[in-house]
Amino acid sequence: MASSSRRFVLLLILSVAACAHDDPRRFPLAPPVMRDQDLDPVATGCRRDANAKDGRQLVCAPEDYESSFSWDAVDNTIFRPLSKFFQADAASEAKNVNAFDEVPDSSWFVNRIGAHPMSPEEAARGYCPEGPELAANPSDGSWLIDRGKDNGANPGFRVAVGGTKFMFKTDDDQIERATAATAIASRLYYAAGWWAPCDAVVYFKRSALRLTPQLTVKANVGPARPFDEAALERVLARTGRRGDLDRATASRWLPGRPLGPFTYEGKRADDPSDVIDHEDRRDLRGARVIAAWLNHFDSREQNTMSTWMPVDPKNPRSTGHVRHWYIDLGDCFGSEWTVDGFSRRHGYSYVLDFGAIAEDFATLGLVERPWDRATRTPGAEIFGYFTAAHFDPDRWRGEYPNPAFMRMTEHDAAWAARIIARFTPEHVSAAVHVGDFTNPEHERFLVRVLLERQRLLLLRYFSKLSPLTDLSADGTRLCAVDLARQTEVFSANAFRYSASVRRGRGSRSDARIDVEGNGRVCVALGARDLRSLPDDAPDRYVVISIANGTGSGPLVVHAYDLGPMRGIRLVGMDRHFPDLAGAP
Repeated sequence: MASSSRRFVLLLILSVAACAHDDPRRFPLAPPVMRDQDLDPVATGCRRDANAKDGRQLVCAPEDYESSFSWDAVDNTIFRPLSKFFQADAASEAKNVNAFDEVPDSSWFVNRIGAHPMSPEEAARGYCPEGPELAANPSDGSWLIDRGKDNGANPGFRVAVGGTKFMFKTDDDQIERATAATAIASRLYYAAGWWAPCDAVVYFKRSALRLTPQLTVKANVGPARPFDEAALERVLARTGRRGDLDRATASRWLPGRPLGPFTYEGKRADDPSDVIDHEDRRDLRGARVIAAWLNHFDSREQNTMSTWMPVDPKNPRSTGHVRHWYIDLGDCFGSEWTVDGFSRRHGYSYVLDFGAIAEDFATLGLVERPWDRATRTPGAEIFGYFTAAHFDPDRWRGEYPNPAFMRMTEHDAAWAARIIARFTPEHVSAAVHVGDFTNPEHERFLVRVLLERQRLLLLRYFSKLSPLTDLSADGTRLCAVDLARQTEVFSANAFRYSASVRRGRGSRSDARIDVEGNGRVCVALGARDLRSLPDDAPDRYVVISIANGTGSGPLVVHAYDLGPMRGIRLVGMDRHFPDLAGAP
């Protein structure tokens, strides 16, 4: 009897497994997640604010985090790789991805140009409000310096103007590059979807500045020192000028309570909404692609910021959420260091690159490196070695290893590339124009190089995973936009479109595909009378596979056919590698 019961249970299990295997429905009939819950307000622990003058002010927010530049560099260059050496730590796919292979809006990333039309004027505005930020001709002493800039490569100070604070950052020996880069890169990061501050190039009379008495500043290392007239003179001595006006980038102070940098690995224990390890976030992994585009090699945690965004700023016990920012982007577009050998390597090699050292040792240094061929462009020397020549997206390197960048997969990179593809020449030109270069050729040079580096990025990342996106469907057609064809990174004769459709448990059949203008392609689905079936019935499930013929794998779309009145309901999509092209 017991034996018969066991056989019955086994047969039942096998029957259920067979039915499950036969069920074509990979995705349920449900909309994708478009908004992350980390934007919802949460309560955190409360404590006395150690920074308050009386020491008794209450603060209810996550703890402040102070990042050590030296330790972060040493840890990620030496100790972290050693600790991971004996671990089975193969990079899996990112965790914050929805059924449409996209990243939901969150406290880290908001879909902007990748999801909605954006004009060049909007791209040029970035996070800045409309209208002028600072008076064009301020009266003498009206801009109060209340703080020196205590870290980062570019010197500066904080200015209080009418209740609003700005961090002023000046140029180094590459006159106008750093100030322009900060303003331009912040526009491109913000338009793409990351949080970046309102940075604007300003010219001002030195007499407009007024120092707070007994002001001090503490740098990355060493004791605090006075920030007086002599210190201010040193900051302004090398910056750009137009006539008697000094040039700087005015970075509007971020909203919320500053908490210090975010990390590229792990989670904040004191943020209830921080539930995904940072190295497993697609928005942080994929940030490697935009960093490579702009050569933001100094993409370390110290050049980020987290802020506590309370629902009610006047209530110290208010709930809120943590927002994550990219700041201090002044290294973009060819920053140079004092040692020329390091400057040549930016974007090609880590500062301490054990792989390159081993290769040099094995080959006796006879192998020519890209940085050996690096040259400055005549007429554009302020951009150092920044160029599109020798740019290889796969081999791009930051200053030192970044835990999230190191775990970037092909899917993460393709996601970022689809966003970067949305930047038209008009968008790029508008963003570069805010750099306010004195020499118009510098603006033209930077636009040319950015567009060529963009082309190389898209050529690389659109060659494997499908660049089709912007899906829409009605009762008889499924349409998509082929970003590879829209951006013209491949020749016109490289495209060979094909499509197939599988309904329910049936077999796949070829489908007609119509090629329209502006990269749009549409697949004919036909019509079926399914009125007697429930909305989520297996026979309503449709799988559409579309390939564009440029060598990339297909886009596989999952949907439910709800009939001619309600049309096709899209529920999921996969981008397959070429060797999985035959997969449904």
